[in-house]
Amino acid sequence: MTPNQSRQYGVEIIGSGNGLPAKRLTNADLVKMMDTSEEWIVQRTGIEERRVTDWDNGEKTATLATKALRNAVDDAGIKPGDLDLIIVATMTPNMPTPSVSCLVAADLGCTGIAAIDFNAACSGFVFSISAVHELIKGGMFKTVGLIGADCLTQHIDYSTEGRTASILFGDGASAVILRRTDDLSKGLISHAMHADGGGSDILLIPADKNDHPDPANCLDREVGRVFMNGPAVFKFAVKKFPEVIQETLDLAGLDADQIDHFICHQANARILEAARKRFGLSEEKLRININKYGNTVAASCPLVYNELCTDGSIKPGQRIMFIAFGAGLTWGASLWQL
Repeated sequence: MTPNQSRQYGVEIIGSGNGLPAKRLTNADLVKMMDTSEEWIVQRTGIEERRVTDWDNGEKTATLATKALRNAVDDAGIKPGDLDLIIVATMTPNMPTPSVSCLVAADLGCTGIAAIDFNAACSGFVFSISAVHELIKGGMFKTVGLIGADCLTQHIDYSTEGRTASILFGDGASAVILRRTDDLSKGLISHAMHADGGGSDILLIPADKNDHPDPANCLDREVGRVFMNGPAVFKFAVKKFPEVIQETLDLAGLDADQIDHFICHQANARILEAARKRFGLSEEKLRININKYGNTVAASCPLVYNELCTDGSIKPGQRIMFIAFGAGLTWGASLWQL
């Protein structure tokens, strides 16, 4: 499609859908695998259970992503053939190549359209939705399927030594359909994207011992598994989370009470509660669902959005802000007029 340089378009979100594994990993299950307790996990994270893919039997990131996009397409009342771009935000592809987006396009029969993977870890969906807005606004694409999908449990050490990360993460996918509209009032109001590679050593998955922050003392079992400096990540998140919300509000010239929903990455219930208190937000304005899914990385924000859509909380004319932070380090927010 050739972009029309002489005009701009609005962008609307017309559908959403989830793709979740059936298997649940509860806190009671983790107690049997490591030295921990259900109370300890809930107190520190707010998580009660998380979903886990059956990776060894072929249930992978692309499986969940395809299911999520198919459900979003159905919700939007369109057909897969109406899509002219598929983007998957993920840090856990099935394999280095081909991309998850290409596999999803093939599964849906979308032959010949553009397909791209974005990797910004937990910030992937938030970064991607701002980018997709600009691709549609300028006329390059008309109807886009955007998916946040990750299966991080394949990289988790389910032992007492790996407890810091293993209690947090779950697998999942969620998708939205974005479409061009002549209504210029709809779409992105303001956004912020940030990264600091200098903090990459506090949250990573080392490919070999040389990638580890302490190579000389890296154990074989730590290679290919999530390494997380819990206190450092918590300190980063507590600082950057409210900062990026305020930055995005300031760019829009709006106050927190003028936003209908803050759709936040579900990393830790304590961080979310602190943000809710900081901005004086009600439970209705900042939904927390980490108790059901854990930290699902790039799928986290769209899972919250889909939940809000499903129960009727999302309505035309509202303002919503997507916010996330994660490995990289990355953090950002995307404020929309529906």
